[in-house]
Amino acid sequence: MLKQPPMLKKASSVLDLMKETPLVALKGRAVSQPKAQLWAKLELAMPGQMKDRVALKAIEDAEARGQLKPGGVIAESSSGTMAEGLARVGAVKGYRVIIVTDPRIDIGLLNKLRAFGAQVDIVESYHPTGGWQHSRLVRLREVLHENPGAFWPRQYDSPSNPGAYTETMTHELVGALGPRIAALVGTVGSGGSLTGTAERLKALAPGVRVVAVDAVGSVIFHQPNGPRLQSGHGNSIIAGNINYRVIDEAHWLSDGEVFNACHELARRESIFGGGSSGAAYVVASWLAERFEPDQHVVALMPDRGDRYCETIYSQEYLAKHNLIGVEAAAAPVPIRYGVDVAERWSHASLPHEGPVPYYAPSVMRSGDLTRSLELE
Repeated sequence: MLKQPPMLKKASSVLDLMKETPLVALKGRAVSQPKAQLWAKLELAMPGQMKDRVALKAIEDAEARGQLKPGGVIAESSSGTMAEGLARVGAVKGYRVIIVTDPRIDIGLLNKLRAFGAQVDIVESYHPTGGWQHSRLVRLREVLHENPGAFWPRQYDSPSNPGAYTETMTHELVGALGPRIAALVGTVGSGGSLTGTAERLKALAPGVRVVAVDAVGSVIFHQPNGPRLQSGHGNSIIAGNINYRVIDEAHWLSDGEVFNACHELARRESIFGGGSSGAAYVVASWLAERFEPDQHVVALMPDRGDRYCETIYSQEYLAKHNLIGVEAAAAPVPIRYGVDVAERWSHASLPHEGPVPYYAPSVMRSGDLTRSLELE
């Protein structure tokens, strides 16, 4: 007798697919020997990628507040997955979406945005201190002036960003793994996914260690601003969404270490991830060596590798930037937070007590930048 097939999950629209994502067990890097159970939270399995959650939450919150009405306009500055999420949600809901981006946008994403009906403005000038974010916000100010009443999601300074993860992600993790989650590992850019999840997870999984992964050359965790090829995480400004109080430890990885980790992630785990996924893989593999077999280490994997085919996954690109064979060691170098400069994989505990600030006082916050540009 044939078994009854399981009920096929039905979705009323693609928006229903922007919520739950799977957990996949990992072996860890070849140089690691995990004791704890190591998992990848595959946010990259959503129709777009991790920022689908933020885009949907931001738009639904704006609708609830009356900021977005049928046929309205959404305008945002983004060079990555937030742009795609907004364009996709906007297409389903019938909004006009305008994305201000920069030359780092890959041709695949650019064509996706246009396929969803979004208007794309590409800025050309790089600001010497504020980077591409500053240049994009200058153009965004013009776009908002040209479209009175347009909704700006403000991915760096909106409670909808961490709010998209606080209940949903925590519910998914604890529901699947229980409270024995020893560590949560995630990259930080706009700050919402890791700190939004951590705010609730710390109450439900007592003792969980929240570990942030950043890029060498990013200013988020009291490092000097410098050139970097990594995108999707790291920043030249401080996003207002980042709740430093819930982060226990920071790691920094160089471009070569991250890009080669992506190749190892693909070979060992068959996960074709972007740079943020590769970075989380390195750190989570090492952390899983430090906990017990009945505990869990979770790596948030936000991005797919599709948009990096001509960079991370191109041998010609790696050779051009002298990154072939630049792999992360078996363990990070401990450094003093706010004192030493990370040049390769390094880590430090965050200074929740004492005189050392979370970031250099000279670094601009995203809210300060928007106010200086008279966007508030």
